[in-house]
Amino acid sequence: QVQLKESGGGLVQAGGSLRLSCAVSGGTFNRFTMGWFRQAPRKEREFVAVVTWSDSQISYGDSVKGRFTISRDDAKSTVYLQMNDLKPEDTAVYYCAAHAGSSLIVISRRSYNFWGQGTQVTISS
Repeated sequence: QVQLKESGGGLVQAGGSLRLSCAVSGGTFNRFTMGWFRQAPRKEREFVAVVTWSDSQISYGDSVKGRFTISRDDAKSTVYLQMNDLKPEDTAVYYCAAHAGSSLIVISRRSYNFWGQGTQVTISS
C-alpha cells in the first residue's frame, strides 16, 4: 500500500521560508510523478508544483513561480518543496500526491493516484 507523509509545515512570518518534505513508502517512488497541491479554507485544491520521474521535468503554478522550488531524492523516496518569500495568501494545507504511470507534467488533481494527509502552513502578516 502506497503511503505519503508530509512534514515541515508551521507558522512563519511573511517573507520567511519553509521546506516541506513528503516521504513515500510502499511503492516504486522512482516511477511516480510527484506533485504538491494546497487548499485554503473555502477554496478549491490548487496545483502548486510537479516533478516527473524520468527526466525531472518541473512545472509551477503561476502564484508560486520564482518563490517555490520542487525537488526529489529518489534514494530517499522523498519529494521536497522549498518555499521562500512566503505571503499570507500562501496559507493553506499543503498536500503531496503521486501519479503512477506516465512521466509527464500532470497538473490536474484528478490524475493523481495517491495523496498524503496534508500539513498546515500559516503565514502571518
